[in-house]
Amino acid sequence: MKQLASALLAQLLPMISPASTPLWQDEFNQPVGSGPDPAKWVHDLGDNGWGNKELQVYTAARENSFIVADPDATDGRALVLRAARTPGGGYTSARLKTHGKFATGPGRIEARLKLPRGQGIWPAFWMLGDQIDTMPWPACGEIDVVELVGHQPGTLHGTLHGPGYSGQHGLSKSTVLPGDATFSEGYHVFAVDWRRGRIDWLLDGKIYHTLTTANLPAGTKWVFDDVSCFLLLNLAVGGLWPGYPDATTQFPQEYRIDYVRVYRHE
Repeated sequence: MKQLASALLAQLLPMISPASTPLWQDEFNQPVGSGPDPAKWVHDLGDNGWGNKELQVYTAARENSFIVADPDATDGRALVLRAARTPGGGYTSARLKTHGKFATGPGRIEARLKLPRGQGIWPAFWMLGDQIDTMPWPACGEIDVVELVGHQPGTLHGTLHGPGYSGQHGLSKSTVLPGDATFSEGYHVFAVDWRRGRIDWLLDGKIYHTLTTANLPAGTKWVFDDVSCFLLLNLAVGGLWPGYPDATTQFPQEYRIDYVRVYRHE
């Protein structure tokens, strides 16, 4: 089924040539049981709902973010972001960012990911403008490389947020895996190819979404030629968009990251 889905997807979506000059990467190949590399990642912490009425508390505890042995990962190891239910009925999870460590402008930004599924589960790989502290969202810009809401486990969402096109008005497009396949069954490569005046979203090397300056709502501004963005990985529980866990939702949930790589255009 997985091979058939990949073959059908290759026929449906156009190709794009990769950027080839490595700029930054994390292969998550440190010792099993260790945490994310503190030279590359910062833990976002807290329980404030993050603007979306989410339920989880983000922690830096090893039970929520750790390296595992994984034979399906490129080098046999992967980072896990783990959402767990607490004895009191709440939830803990992890959110990582490269803010203050690394930011990038146009290029290819990609990650090989295995996404969880389930009602109220919301994994994401995304980017925020590095000037967010002085240029608040959405003026700083946001590029959502991948989001998935767990009750639609075979549907991928890629979205752009900026001044005048943010939140529920973000410029978004979805693509669905063929043959009822889901993103929890195996790893896929999710990417954006970011150039001046244009951003392409790719699944397994094939474009499924393109935005240019011509696609913006009238009177709004394309900010993505003038910003650098830092990277984020997170696994949310609940929220206005995915809804909330119910009796069908299993815990713990695991979001697996094989690698994150950034390339510069030549």
